[in-house]
Amino acid sequence: MANTLTQMDGTSMNIPDENKARLKQLFPACFTETKNDKGELVESIDFEKLKAELGTFSDLFESRREHYVMDWPGKKEALRLIQTQSAATLKPCREESVNFDTTENLFIEGDNLEVLKLLQKSYYGKIKMIYIDPPYNTGKEFIYPDNYTESLETYLEYAGLIDSEGKKFSTNTLNEGRFHTKWLNMMYPRLYLARNLLKDDGVIFISIDDNEVNNLRKICDEIFGEENFLTQIVWKSRYNAAKELHLAQVHQYILFYAKNIECIDPIYLPTNDEYINRYFKYKDNNYEKRGPYRLQPLEAGRSMDNRENLKFGIPGPKGNIIYPKRQWKWGNERVLDALKKGELEFMQTNDGWNVSTKQYLKDENGIEYGVKGFSIIDGIYNQAGTKEQDDLFKTVTLFPFPKPTELIRHLQNIANTKNSDIILDFFSGSATTAHAVLDLNKHDGCHRKFILVQLPEPCQENSEAFKTGYKTIADIGKERIRRVIKKIDKDNSGKLNLEESSTSQDLGFKVLKLDKSNFKQWLQLDPSTSPEKIVEQLELHIEHVDHKATQEDLLYEILIKAGFMPTEKIEIKQIKEKKVFSIADGALLICLEEEVTKDLINEVAELEPIQFICLDAAFKGNDQLKANTVQTFSARNQGREKANQIVFKTI
Repeated sequence: MANTLTQMDGTSMNIPDENKARLKQLFPACFTETKNDKGELVESIDFEKLKAELGTFSDLFESRREHYVMDWPGKKEALRLIQTQSAATLKPCREESVNFDTTENLFIEGDNLEVLKLLQKSYYGKIKMIYIDPPYNTGKEFIYPDNYTESLETYLEYAGLIDSEGKKFSTNTLNEGRFHTKWLNMMYPRLYLARNLLKDDGVIFISIDDNEVNNLRKICDEIFGEENFLTQIVWKSRYNAAKELHLAQVHQYILFYAKNIECIDPIYLPTNDEYINRYFKYKDNNYEKRGPYRLQPLEAGRSMDNRENLKFGIPGPKGNIIYPKRQWKWGNERVLDALKKGELEFMQTNDGWNVSTKQYLKDENGIEYGVKGFSIIDGIYNQAGTKEQDDLFKTVTLFPFPKPTELIRHLQNIANTKNSDIILDFFSGSATTAHAVLDLNKHDGCHRKFILVQLPEPCQENSEAFKTGYKTIADIGKERIRRVIKKIDKDNSGKLNLEESSTSQDLGFKVLKLDKSNFKQWLQLDPSTSPEKIVEQLELHIEHVDHKATQEDLLYEILIKAGFMPTEKIEIKQIKEKKVFSIADGALLICLEEEVTKDLINEVAELEPIQFICLDAAFKGNDQLKANTVQTFSARNQGREKANQIVFKTI
C-alpha cells in the first residue's frame, strides 16, 4: 500500500459516511445521482434495488417498467436547451486576425454551446470532420456554467462583457469529480448540435479517458446511432511509465463515429518511404505505372470457409497444371485474368509449386492504394505535443499536455479529408487542430479549412502563460496559429510579410467573438404585463440597433443569421451613392445606410440577388416607399419558382 499524508480534520469518524462507503463497495449498482430539495446533486441509495440485490423483490420494484435507456438528472433540461434559439452574435475582431478579408479559417472565442447554435444555419451539413478534446471530468479541470439554462448571460458575465451578478464558470471540486451528471449535461447538447453540422460522409473523433469513456459511448450511440459507430481507437499517448498505484496508465481513447456509415468509403492511409521500402520490394515491367509490388499467397488460409468452386487447376510456367493444397482465394475467372496480365508469380519448392499474387503499390490508373489503418495508434506521444509548443513559443510550457499535431494529421487522413473540407474543433485548447490543418495543407497542397472555438478561460496568475503575457487559453491559441503561419510562410517564400506571401495556401484566420446581439430583442411579455411596461418595451425598440455597433458588427450578425458563412467573400459596391455589401458574388446584398431611396431599390432589384436586407429605420417612416419596395420585388418574382424568388427583409 502506498504511503500518503492527509491532514487531520479534528473530528471523529463520520459513521454514516463510513457505512455508505462499505455498502457501496458491496453493492455499487445501488448508488445513483439525484437532486435534493435544494436542486443540488447528491449521491443516494436506491433502496428498492438494494432489496432486490439481497433477494427481496418488493411490489414497487416489480412494477417498475424495464427499458434500455441512458438517463440522468437534467437530461430533459438539456434537450430543451438544444431547442432554445440563441440571441447572440459573433463580432469580428480584425486586430487579432491574420489576412482577415481573404482567409476562410475561423477562430471563434466564446462558449461553444452558443457558438454551435449560431453555426447551425451557415454550416448545417457542411463539416467533413470534427475533432474534440473535451474535459475528461477528472474532478479538477471541468469548466461549465453554474446555470447552463442561461448560457449566454453566464458567458457574458464570465468574459467580463456585462456586469456580473454572481454567475460564473467554475471548476469541479475533487468531491464533485465522482459525479457524471454535470459532465453529461454539458456534453449532450453540444454533441447533438455538432452532429447537425456534419456532412453525410462526415465523421467525428472524440478524445477521452477512462473517467467518462463508457458514458460518452452511450450518449454518442444515442445521438449518432450505434450503427454509425466505427471504432474505439486506443491511443498509446505516453511512452514512459507514470507513478500510478497499480498499472501505468499510458493510453487514452478516441471514439470514432460517422454521420452515416453507409457513406463512408473503405479507409486507407497514405504510405511513406519507410513503409514502401519495407514491404514493396519487387519490380516488373509495370513499375513505371504501378510502382513496386509485394507478393501475397494465392492459397487460402484455413480460416476461409471450404468452397468447392475454389478448387481448380492453374496452368503453370512449364506446361504443368498446379492444384491448391486446400483451395485458392480467388475464383477461376479472376485467376485467369491475373495470369493473362502477368500478375501471378510461381515458385517451385521441394513440396511442389507456390502461387502468389502481385499486390502493386498503385492501381491501373497510377493512384496509390494506401495502407489499411489500425484501431491502435502507437508511436505518437503527448510528449511530442509539449515539445512542439515549447519550440514554437521558445519558452517553457504554456499549455499543459497539448495533443501532438501528428495525431490530428493522422485522424485527418483516416477521415479522408482533402480539397476544401472543413475541420471543426470546438474545444480547441492551444489550437493544435489549426496547426495540424495548416501543416497537412502545406504537405499535400489541399485547401482544408478550420473552425476553432475556445472559451476565454483565464490562465492562472501563477502560471508561466500568465507571466508571459497570455491572459486566457484563447490568447495562447490565437498566438500559436500566428506563429505557425509565420513559420510556414517563411518556409514557403522566405518572407515574413504575410500580405506578400507567394504561396497559394490560406495563411490566415478570422477572429470572431461571441457577444450579445447588436439588435435589441423583443421580450415575450406576460398577458398580465402592465400597460406602462408594454409602453416601456415599445420605446426601447424605437431605436432597436445598438448605438455602439459598427456597420461591420451588423454585417456579420446578418450574415450568420441569414445562413451565409462568415468567411464568404464580401465586396463593397456603390449603388446610387449608397454603400451596399455584396456577399457571395451578389447572392446577398445588404445596405446598412441610414436612408434608402427609390432609385437604390430599383437598382438592387435589377441586380436580382437571392436576398436583399436593409435597416427598417432607413425608410424614415415612409410607409409608401416601403410598400413600393415590396411591390417592386413582388413584380420581379412573378412567374418564378419559389426557390428562385428574391427575398426582401428589413431589420
